[in-house]
Amino acid sequence: MKKNLLLFLAAGLTFFTANSQEINDAMRYAQNNQNGTARFRAMGGAFGALGGDLSAINVNPASSAVFSNNQISTTLSNFSTKNNSNYFETNTSKRDNSFDVNQAGGVFVFRNNNLNNKWKKFSISINYENTNNFDNKINSFGTNPKNNISNYFLSYANANPSRNQLGIPLGVITDNNYFQLNYADQQAYLGYYGYLINPLNENDNSNTIYTSNVPAGGNYYQENSIISTGYNGKLSFNAATSYRDKIYIGLTLNSHFTNYKKNNLFYEENDNANTNIVDLVSTSFENEITTYGSGFSFQLGAIAKITNEVRLGLSYESPTWYSLNDEVRQNLVSRVFNYTNNTNPNISSENPDSNDVVIYDTYKLRTPGKLTGSLAYVFNKKGLISFDYSFKDYSNTEYSIERDSRNEFVNSDISNQLTSASEFRIGGEYKIKTLSLRAGYRFEQSPYKNARTIGDLNSYSGGLGYNFGTWKLDLAYTYAERNSQQNFFSQGFTDSAKINTVNNNVSMTLTFEL
Repeated sequence: MKKNLLLFLAAGLTFFTANSQEINDAMRYAQNNQNGTARFRAMGGAFGALGGDLSAINVNPASSAVFSNNQISTTLSNFSTKNNSNYFETNTSKRDNSFDVNQAGGVFVFRNNNLNNKWKKFSISINYENTNNFDNKINSFGTNPKNNISNYFLSYANANPSRNQLGIPLGVITDNNYFQLNYADQQAYLGYYGYLINPLNENDNSNTIYTSNVPAGGNYYQENSIISTGYNGKLSFNAATSYRDKIYIGLTLNSHFTNYKKNNLFYEENDNANTNIVDLVSTSFENEITTYGSGFSFQLGAIAKITNEVRLGLSYESPTWYSLNDEVRQNLVSRVFNYTNNTNPNISSENPDSNDVVIYDTYKLRTPGKLTGSLAYVFNKKGLISFDYSFKDYSNTEYSIERDSRNEFVNSDISNQLTSASEFRIGGEYKIKTLSLRAGYRFEQSPYKNARTIGDLNSYSGGLGYNFGTWKLDLAYTYAERNSQQNFFSQGFTDSAKINTVNNNVSMTLTFEL
């Protein structure tokens, strides 16, 4: 390591780069929360064969033709998340709470007064839903007995035959401006000037072998904090028709838009002091990324009324084609102990553009499509029970990264690690005059082959509604729980915290008949 680095006494080593495009970034858009109207949520979202609800249109576009009258509705939700983390047997919890308007829309029904025409109704609707709420907080900390953050930077600097990756020559790091380097070279550069990795031969610019500068043989206390904010919204335009009030067919065009911001702060200190002139004592590594963009998808669906009681539904949701942009900031500070004068300097480098971010070229992301089959049984006007089954192959998720060097293997990683997943939803409703009682259950399989990175989801819900005549009030409560494993970094240092996430949602919907 360059000796003159030990002379810098400044605020911190600050460079700007980007986290590589990873599978978990894709999963952020491939998976949706179960949002929507309170009636829809209370019944677990099992509406594919029912219709007659604005959020049901998101499951089956034919749903709007089931409406008898024009309606508008809006939904307010309180979304609470608790993350319980376990990292090397150290437990911690973090809560986050948000309140928003997560649904608003209307449907308009046009009847055909020609008694000889078998196409009885035509409907159009427009609806907005917040399909994902990204507000979240996760804290993890504990003592790692073997791995440290230098392994992350070594994984980029050294050769990796499985990735067709050659070791990075020292001259590439020392003789070039940071912003001229590709992603892997930037990470090696960051680790080198942050005093985390050393070249095996300091005087050879062709050196391609690096070692850790973090003292070995003791324990590494580590903290990882994640704070994310933002949303993924969808504006839907729907048209549907009814044939003899027995067959319903519909089409929906969806416009997606997203804004996501995540700040990830990792801190590590060690008690592995040795007899070197200087020792690396602690490292603080901050990553902040903002992703924004838009997308498009469409849906096709049909509902068949087999008898007055039995209804079948079938729908297809296309992939969503996103165009996304990343703005990223990264900050690294390493603290060393100098045994010659008993001081604790920070290893740092002046950066006149410390408030700048890197803006990457627009890239594409295609999420997988989904097929849903539905069955419902209606007990006259007293109640109903409904069941939905959905299938989605997450391994079909794909990035287009023609001009992006961050992770050229991301698509093969997706294919190797993700798999198809089923989702089951069941819901029921019972009416007592103008009062409706509702309950539901939802199960979603893990999209990962290992079933651990993101585990299965179980969700229970209940609610009630009251019909005041020209307007209705619905309330719903939803509980959802899922386990996952959170890697602090994408490669090299892949030890993970075990996360148990519990979501509690309370929703209220006002519906007006026009």
